[in-house]
Amino acid sequence: MEVPFITIEEMLAYNSNKNLELWELAAHYESARGNMPHAQVLNNMAEIVQIMQRSILEGIKGTNYADRILANQSESFQQRMEDHRLLDGGMLNQIILNVTALMETKSSMGVIVAAPTAGSCSGLPGACIGAAYSMGLPLEEMTKAMLAAGLIGVFIAAHATFAAEVGGCQAECGAGSGMAAAALVTLAKGSLTQTLNAASMALQNILGMICDPVANRVEVPCLGKNVMAASNALACANMALADYDAVIPLDEVIETMHQVGKSLPMELRCTALGGLSITKTSREITKRLEKSKIG
Repeated sequence: MEVPFITIEEMLAYNSNKNLELWELAAHYESARGNMPHAQVLNNMAEIVQIMQRSILEGIKGTNYADRILANQSESFQQRMEDHRLLDGGMLNQIILNVTALMETKSSMGVIVAAPTAGSCSGLPGACIGAAYSMGLPLEEMTKAMLAAGLIGVFIAAHATFAAEVGGCQAECGAGSGMAAAALVTLAKGSLTQTLNAASMALQNILGMICDPVANRVEVPCLGKNVMAASNALACANMALADYDAVIPLDEVIETMHQVGKSLPMELRCTALGGLSITKTSREITKRLEKSKIG
């Protein structure tokens, strides 16, 4: 079966007389690509969402791993959130909790879904599942939202990259943020135009984000960048739902992201040769972790 579209322009042309939502277009795409019925596409995505949910719960429960920088922090965040000892962030605090927990599961070698990559595994699911939890939405709605996010990812993968080594962290956490923005608008029952605008605005906001892991571990500043990706997605989703003008179409933003990524110095593209990677503290952490391995 021929894949119906690979560009946003082709997708909109395909949809000209169908009036499908983004998640439905994603189901059409995956059905053609994988030669499977739409019901199977939905079932497969539901299984992926459930893996993400388990990963979040595992992180909140507490994880340990010797060769990592950060200890379990999601447990204390949850406790202080429940005790009203944090600033009132509403849905955002639930999202931050989910993002943190998922990153901790990843850093303890637990099971995660690379969404879109391991280093950016928590911005999209943390935002989508956190928002759905806050809104009291079922698995079915999370599944639709994640399908919509996945289709944004298809366009990014086809016309840019998910690799920080090629495009910096804008290609990882940045891409995840654009995907998450589309997922959140889908949860809110926004229009196709609003969904694409949310993704466009989210990607516009992260152009130029560098990749500079401390001690060559995907923890710092990766946790903060995943939280930022999810927060940016939430803001852009609400802006799109309020019909803010994205100005630059999503396909042009994706192309720009690719060009900006190629313009970044090699030292700032996941090589640990620049940025926070070469600070005094980063080098000290590297030595400490290497020493603990030998010991």
